[in-house]
Amino acid sequence: MKSNYKKLGEYIRQVDIKNKDLKVSRLLGVSISKAFIESIANTVGTDFSNYKVVRKGQFAYGPVTSRNGEKISVALLEEDECIISSSYIVFEIVDVEKLLPEYLMLWFSRPEFDRLARYKSHGSVREIFDWNELCDIHLPVLTVEEQKSIVMAYKAVKDRIKLKRRINENLEAQAEAIYNEMIKNNATSYIISSLESTSSIKTGKLNSEAAVSNGKYPFFTCSQETYRTNTFSFDQEAVLLAGNNASAIYPLKLFQGKFDAYQRTYVINSTNKLVSNKQLYFILKQQLNEFKGISSGTATKFLTMKILNPIPVIIAPKKVAEAFIEATDKIFNVIYQNQDEIKRLTELQGALLAAILNH
Repeated sequence: MKSNYKKLGEYIRQVDIKNKDLKVSRLLGVSISKAFIESIANTVGTDFSNYKVVRKGQFAYGPVTSRNGEKISVALLEEDECIISSSYIVFEIVDVEKLLPEYLMLWFSRPEFDRLARYKSHGSVREIFDWNELCDIHLPVLTVEEQKSIVMAYKAVKDRIKLKRRINENLEAQAEAIYNEMIKNNATSYIISSLESTSSIKTGKLNSEAAVSNGKYPFFTCSQETYRTNTFSFDQEAVLLAGNNASAIYPLKLFQGKFDAYQRTYVINSTNKLVSNKQLYFILKQQLNEFKGISSGTATKFLTMKILNPIPVIIAPKKVAEAFIEATDKIFNVIYQNQDEIKRLTELQGALLAAILNH
């Protein structure tokens, strides 16, 4: 082990401050994406005096790992103080002149940390990654200047990704406004068809020969996870719609290029030259609220072809349709370029995290 590797326990300590005076009311939790999130727990009648207070610059993590798949729920609070369930362990860095909280958070963000923590977890009924195990982990403690350099480089990339995503959200909103103005709002004077009559609807398949398991292409599933088994590959621009989701929130995406789709993902392509995939995307996007609550009688809610096929699709006059296609193609070309940059920046993020190991 390199000489700069130190036990984490030398640099952190637990913090156990209860919300006894009830001064803090903001309740948060920690997600497997390693961020503090608003709690969705039913808190009616809950005594918040027993909840733990987390202050800016402190960490919290959930020691129970058996319900988190391969991820460890740990996060750094970068906002004002909050309260958190007593099931979490709150801790802080003893001396920020020796170890920066942001640098430690980058260390926690590495996939290698998740794998090590899962390996170190133990227990029969439920697996626990306890405080002692966390303290026993070794990490490279660089000079504060080196830590700052890595943190600043990572933050610059993160901020760039955030900016590009915000730009794409604004561009998509512009394209949707064009759809509403040119097509949707004039529906009464145009031809009304159906999704079945204007598009091809395919699904991913349980076909081992067609499965792509080496991570070569982006992958879209009902839950947008990243495993790649039982998939079918496509090479085109398409509207991707998850066919089922336990919470009845159906992921939707307009994607260009090669991708893999899970068996319950619909891959939708226009077959009418006057109806673009962008138009189909906005139609389905605006229908999603109506899809919520549709159930097959089980806990999992399904979108079936019987539901999708009759969805109304407006066929605008040739000049209007072509103008819409031209305008939205230009917008989405920029969106796709930004998505490519986001992909490259995300890869750079991974490289920066890996660089910590090389010091």
